[in-house]
Amino acid sequence: MAGALKGIKILDLSRVLAGPFCTMVLGDLGAEVIKVESPNSGDDTRKWGPPFKQKVSAYYLCTNRNKKSVTIDLKSVQGIEQIKELVSEADVVINNFKSGTMEKFGLGYKTLSLINPKIIYCSITGFGETGPYKDMAGYDFIIQAMSGLMSITGTDNSSPQKLGVAIVDVLTGLYAAIGIQAALIEREQSGKGQKIDLSLYDSAVSALINIGSNYLMTKEIPKRIGNEHANIVPYQTFITEDGEMVIAVGNDSQFKKLCEIIEQPKLATDIRFQTNPDRVKHRLELVPILQRAFLQRNTAYWKDKCDKNNIPCGPIQDLEDVYNDPQLNKRNMFIEMEHPTAGEIELIGSPLHLSRTPVTYRHHPPNLGEHNVEILNKLHSKNLND
Repeated sequence: MAGALKGIKILDLSRVLAGPFCTMVLGDLGAEVIKVESPNSGDDTRKWGPPFKQKVSAYYLCTNRNKKSVTIDLKSVQGIEQIKELVSEADVVINNFKSGTMEKFGLGYKTLSLINPKIIYCSITGFGETGPYKDMAGYDFIIQAMSGLMSITGTDNSSPQKLGVAIVDVLTGLYAAIGIQAALIEREQSGKGQKIDLSLYDSAVSALINIGSNYLMTKEIPKRIGNEHANIVPYQTFITEDGEMVIAVGNDSQFKKLCEIIEQPKLATDIRFQTNPDRVKHRLELVPILQRAFLQRNTAYWKDKCDKNNIPCGPIQDLEDVYNDPQLNKRNMFIEMEHPTAGEIELIGSPLHLSRTPVTYRHHPPNLGEHNVEILNKLHSKNLND
């Protein structure tokens, strides 16, 4: 079946993670994505590793399927003209250059919107195109530090910690995909394109959610509480006889059931623990009691007990566990594709399951300039005909 975004053409001038992740999501949904890369080196992530397979980077592979690669020199007059020609037939152009760079190339929104008034122009920068930080370069790690995310990650005894993946880039890529699709829908009514000014910094702060809201209400700086939850108890990791697991008690009835399965029903009627606000207030008294109970049995025992009593829980799995998880395999979250250089590759699949227009995996992550002949020759033929 045709993808939900079939017929949408995206010109992708982004590299590394936030932009490429966005365009891969849109490509999975059926959009045609033309990835523009530097002729000499291409996307930086082509060299990020190890691991490599036949000199192809795992990092590059993770965000570049369903795209065509064309090499264009943006520092040349010919290259700029080629971009303008591609923009004239595109629906979306996306870049993540430093603020002002596209304008220096002569490819700013004002210029491109004159060429194609319907163009959706998405600019991803570290700090946005307005404000005192607009000229600063932004990287995920720096944004995690500045946004407050690192200040709340870790334990009271540890230093601030970043997340294990570049989560700000991923979030920004998702916001970009949302904004682009919203602009495409609006264009159906107005017939006009528009510019999307998206920053990593804004995206990271938006992800503070309840912790940010707590601060706005109280003006109290939150402490790092590790794997605990600021507003719910018990909602954290516990050590079992043979490992660790997460218990996520979301209401008082679940807490009552938890007390029953650990064979301490009186905890649920203890005045200190009857309601969630009580439990948050008396966290330091309750958690050690629960921890002693969980140490008495293994993870499988507690998971079985919790599952049977509808208490949310889960083991802490490593990536081998995740890869072998029957649920994820049933949901096709690991896919195989044939790559012309690397051979058979495995990729993480899309989580989007659309009933009528499902995602498709049509193109392997392209080699550098793999589609130059197809795309640039088409431009050349068009010019001859004009």
